[in-house]
Amino acid sequence: MRNLIALLAGSFITMAAGANDAPAPAAKTITDSALPKQISSPVMQKNVLAPVGPGAAALSSRAKEEQAEVDLSAKIAARLAEMRATQAARVAGAARARKAAGAAAAQAAAAPAVVKNLHGNHWSYEGESGPANWSKINSDWTRCGTGSRQSPIDIRDGMKVDLEQISFDYKPSSFNVVDNGHTVQVGVGGGNYLTVQGRMYELLQFHFHRPSEERINGKGYEMVVHLVHKDAEGKLAVLAILLERGRPQSTIQTVWNNLPLEKHEVASPSIVLDPMEMLPQRRDYFTYMGSLTTPPCSEGVLWLVMKEPQQASPAQMALFSRLYPLNARPIQTSSGRMIKESN
Repeated sequence: MRNLIALLAGSFITMAAGANDAPAPAAKTITDSALPKQISSPVMQKNVLAPVGPGAAALSSRAKEEQAEVDLSAKIAARLAEMRATQAARVAGAARARKAAGAAAAQAAAAPAVVKNLHGNHWSYEGESGPANWSKINSDWTRCGTGSRQSPIDIRDGMKVDLEQISFDYKPSSFNVVDNGHTVQVGVGGGNYLTVQGRMYELLQFHFHRPSEERINGKGYEMVVHLVHKDAEGKLAVLAILLERGRPQSTIQTVWNNLPLEKHEVASPSIVLDPMEMLPQRRDYFTYMGSLTTPPCSEGVLWLVMKEPQQASPAQMALFSRLYPLNARPIQTSSGRMIKESN
């Protein structure tokens, strides 16, 4: 009996030590062959069931003790089986968890990298920080991905009407030039205005894109100049002048002549620049409501796209292409917007 109890204690200790590790070798189950020979033999079984003679009482007591050992052995075997099943379930669960973790890691490695900084300011025209991810870079730029009035668009099927002429009040002005990392931008001194639809907008700056962001009935141009204006209420109007190859353009050459040597440096020449020289002879135009074409892609912007392109020389265009071979946002859906054009 004492030996059996010791065996039980040893089994439980062994199972407890291996509960969190790999399954230990199975303990030997106590069987009839391991029990005292007297209880397993037919003669002893007969004596247990029908004790006779003077030693019958002592023999009956021993039989009970041996029967108790048999019962205890059965309980030990059942408990060991239960512990083995529990341990096997733990091992299987750990294996499944490792497999799932490996699959998740493989999936994450195969998935495209996602821009994680929701308050960043770095954007570009390609790669992870390109137009497809602008709305993910900064939480203030969600319009870039969810807006319904985004620019640029393919301008087609315009309603031909008698649009009022745009009134320009441009004059020679001081200016500065900066390569801001996205384009060449020219800040213009105050006092230059355009008036349209009863509102007066002041010219703030103009900049360049290559190729043109706008298309006209599916046709793109080599470059475009965007002149950005703001009225007294803070509303924006952008005048777009398409550029095609031809003779040199004097205002553009003035800008190129005064480019700073380093990005983000601001050059402020002592000469003046006349924005009026960039306008085409014909003043017919398309107009629609859109957005900024760079982050934060704010909507509610009045677009005025001149129908007649201006010319710039191949050398002037080649100079810009060395700085920015591609800095145009892809075409956005028109979403059924009304487009008007001059007759």
